[in-house]
Amino acid sequence: MVIFLASSAVCGAQDIPLLSGGVGFFTSTNGGNTTYEPHIEPLIAAPITNHFLIESRGILLEGFTPGSNGYTTFHVASFIYLQGDYIATPHLTVVGGSFLLPFNTYNDRLSPIWIGNFQDGPLIASLGTMSSGTGVGGMLSGSAASTNKYSINYNAWFSARSGNMQFNSKRSSGGRASLYLPQSRLEIGLSYDRLLQNTRENFYGAHVWWEPKDTGFRLRSEFARGHHAQGYWIEADYRMQAFGGPDSWLGRFEPVFRMQQTFRRDTVVSDGLPLVNTQRADFGIDYNLPHNTRILTSYSRQFSSSGNVNIWETGIVYRFLFPAWKGGAQ
Repeated sequence: MVIFLASSAVCGAQDIPLLSGGVGFFTSTNGGNTTYEPHIEPLIAAPITNHFLIESRGILLEGFTPGSNGYTTFHVASFIYLQGDYIATPHLTVVGGSFLLPFNTYNDRLSPIWIGNFQDGPLIASLGTMSSGTGVGGMLSGSAASTNKYSINYNAWFSARSGNMQFNSKRSSGGRASLYLPQSRLEIGLSYDRLLQNTRENFYGAHVWWEPKDTGFRLRSEFARGHHAQGYWIEADYRMQAFGGPDSWLGRFEPVFRMQQTFRRDTVVSDGLPLVNTQRADFGIDYNLPHNTRILTSYSRQFSSSGNVNIWETGIVYRFLFPAWKGGAQ
């Protein structure tokens, strides 16, 4: 949702819709099998009044895997979410429709292809997000308190059960609360989700983000625990801006490392995590080209009792952002 907070501010000033999103081409070689994926994620933020905003993100994806008998293909074309936001007060925004579940941080902050440092998400991404990552219902979001020393932000939601092909969701309720310390640029948060259909399950999450000022370094991490499995990931990246600034040829490099583990609590399969305890180390080097273009490269080594595997991934992503039509600031 961070991307839309920025879009909302611009839309509020211009009162015109913004078209944004990313276009990418990715390759992944997992255990010797290579897949090619052209990928488009369009996004729109359209203000209706000074207090109401419609926002949505979609996905268009084609996958090609070469084999002895030609190519195996698959495609995806759907909405990721579609919601309306009513900005009631500076401390409260009311959300209705299909929205990204704000459990921990990856799902609503890092999942767009133009933001993440790796082309695939962490192993625990499905814990607490009900697999689909979205809810259909209502949510309250905002800042409970804010000073120059700290701010406390919150999300609280209820999702109904939906079998719609475009907007699938499970019945659940939950929330997230986070404390941000601007002087140290540190954020600490807790999440909770309760599955309210079929077998009732509780999900717990925690996250820590740290971005020291003017260093080019970022540290992000999450822990999630469900009824059948739990795990964590820690990611660190460093933009080499100390060597001539962020726009120098060397300053555009961004080494990335992510460590993650999952642990089975039982053998029931219902959460999307690996069926056995798994460890994975991801090593990447991203390059930030001009005009919102990034090259992503990574190598991963995954260890588990079911077998170890090497994963090689490369991709290029272009981020676009422009008004739907010309307009001036009011």
